[in-house]
Amino acid sequence: MGKYDFDKVIERRGTSSLKFDFGQQRMGRTDLLPLWVADMDFALPDEILCDIKKRVDHGIFGYTDPDDEYNDAVKKWFKDRHGLDIKEEWNTVVPGVVYSIALAIKAFTYEGDSVIIQEPVYYPFKETILLNGRNCINNQLVYKDGRYEIDFEDFEKKIKENNVKLFLLCSPHNPVGRVWTEEELKRLGDICLENDVVIFSDEIHSDFIYPGYKHISFLELGDKYQEKLVIGTSPSKTFNIAGVQVANILIPDKKTRDEFRWQNDAAGYSQPNAIGLTTTISCYNKGSDWVDELKEYLKGNLDFLRDYLRENIPEVKLIEPEGTYLIWLDFSEVTDDYKDLKHLIVDEAKLWLDAGIIFGKETALFERINIASPRVVIKTALDNLSKAVKDRKANK
Repeated sequence: MGKYDFDKVIERRGTSSLKFDFGQQRMGRTDLLPLWVADMDFALPDEILCDIKKRVDHGIFGYTDPDDEYNDAVKKWFKDRHGLDIKEEWNTVVPGVVYSIALAIKAFTYEGDSVIIQEPVYYPFKETILLNGRNCINNQLVYKDGRYEIDFEDFEKKIKENNVKLFLLCSPHNPVGRVWTEEELKRLGDICLENDVVIFSDEIHSDFIYPGYKHISFLELGDKYQEKLVIGTSPSKTFNIAGVQVANILIPDKKTRDEFRWQNDAAGYSQPNAIGLTTTISCYNKGSDWVDELKEYLKGNLDFLRDYLRENIPEVKLIEPEGTYLIWLDFSEVTDDYKDLKHLIVDEAKLWLDAGIIFGKETALFERINIASPRVVIKTALDNLSKAVKDRKANK
């Protein structure tokens, strides 16, 4: 038994929670068990909450900027957890990684330019590209023997044919759960270098890696990749603090950094969220033990999910994740119609998951499930799904 209780079910309804309180607006109903958005159902530990309460008790929330304490906390976290030596001047603090992707698109491309992604991928990548008037080029990941791989020949071909200016990499990958190897990353990086493509590496899930795998940041791969490199990081996934809106965008090259910061200034953003700064300092200074126990609990949830599917719903195939708490499930043996799949998940199982089609049209028969909840919640969801699939069989 660990120090922290991840089995505790906390009522989140009535807190303006996107995950729990907006079912009517987003799904047209309020009776669904939500395991969709990347939002964990675990409370921060007391040692962090005490620091936040102390800041609140001060009572004044004027303009704030990252100070030495903040910068030291960020540098220490990345050194201790990932072996990275982060320089203070690299960091630009912004409200979120998706916001920073929009800035990167504006900074490194013009309207009508092409940006390349690798579907199935976190859907705001494509949305942000298109909303900013750029062309979205897809280098489809290859689904082979239950695992996803990169088609490097297609990647290079698409970059050359479309004069791609910017590559949005998801590392670790959401939703397929790949933790890219050094060889894979260097091969991508070399292609981008040869074709003058800026790399934006979204590494927001880098603290969630399963045993046997290691996250490798693009920052580790050598100086030659750093001239046109942007790394998106945030404590928001690791500690479930997206609501305080803090992200640390690491850009080693001064010219690249200046271009990015010019767009941030043009967007009118300056001083970060006061509570966000305090929360980040406390999380990075005091949250290591909590994160270690959390990762063990999530591995237990994954083990439970894997066993449950094998024993009760073998038609639903788990894409074995190497990282993240967002799990990719293949329903192609259950149905061949994505609309029917939606009916099964929503109307029959009463679940709110993320439909595969929003990550790309080729994965319409997949679903993404968030396992960062107390195990009893995961069991309830799987029981619902198992009953729905078995009832279908019985009624055929």
